[in-house]
Amino acid sequence: MKRLLTTAAMVAVLGAGATMATAQNTDPMNIVFTHHSSASNPFWQAVKKGFDDACGKIGADCQMIFTQTEGAIDQQSANMLAALAQQPDALLTSIVDNTAFDDMIARAVDQGITVIAVNVDDSEGAAGNARAAFVGQGFVAAGQSLARAMAENFPEEGPIKAVIGISAPGQNWSEQRGQGVREGLEAWAEETGRELEIVRLDTGTDGAVVADRVGAYLNANPDTTVYFDTGLWHAYVAQQLADRGVEPGKVLMGGFDIVSEVLTQMEAGYIQVQVDQQPYMQGFMGVMDAYLAHAVDLAPSDIDTGQGIVRPADVPALKELAAAGLR
Repeated sequence: MKRLLTTAAMVAVLGAGATMATAQNTDPMNIVFTHHSSASNPFWQAVKKGFDDACGKIGADCQMIFTQTEGAIDQQSANMLAALAQQPDALLTSIVDNTAFDDMIARAVDQGITVIAVNVDDSEGAAGNARAAFVGQGFVAAGQSLARAMAENFPEEGPIKAVIGISAPGQNWSEQRGQGVREGLEAWAEETGRELEIVRLDTGTDGAVVADRVGAYLNANPDTTVYFDTGLWHAYVAQQLADRGVEPGKVLMGGFDIVSEVLTQMEAGYIQVQVDQQPYMQGFMGVMDAYLAHAVDLAPSDIDTGQGIVRPADVPALKELAAAGLR
């Protein structure tokens, strides 16, 4: 039977675990983290800080490997293959595609390497990939929560015309968040009897491209009520709207992740709702999951890093943390 450990228990065990690890294995752990994002993505800098801090606490030799191009699965695959050739004790990785990494991860597990999915999991979870556990957000539920929270800002009368921007078409995190937003909106419409139209727009993960694509759509469809991004790139749409002189709130906007530019645009009134998935926690607890498996033979545990709703009133308390790379 798989043994489960709560987040709080993991942290409590850390001190005792360090002594046990020293007794069992005097060599520091070697942990590699490969994922789908480039170093220019501010969200992943917060994941890296959590990763680095956790590695420092357990005295591990750690490396996080970014892709050159945002969302490039082929680059992530090549990085993972190179990393596994070093025979690390643990591999942390984001599983953004349901098949691309299956064979490599299965071989790694067969070789005794602990594999933890962090930030993105196979859409079928453990049934779809041999990874030991997942540390990250439940994407469909988070999308539903975003839609529900945003509905509080909808006009009291008239049809609602919503656009869902799929940042990375085909990738698990983006598709599942979009699915959740759609489901949340449809449930709201059924409950209220309001007229609802939903449009899917494939937008990308380059801020300038997203701003152009969504900006062009909004310009051609001025009756749009709300734009949902499945990432953080609506902050760039907000910049473009401000440059055009579009009044804050004319088009409601919401998305995912707490980074400095998003908080700036929330303060300015262009973004009404945001979902936090706690990137620092993802990096930190991914290491702890692997460490406890290595040090005291505890089966890695799934850790839900949450779907906290952030509104403009919350911004002052978060700005300093975001600037420090912790949120």
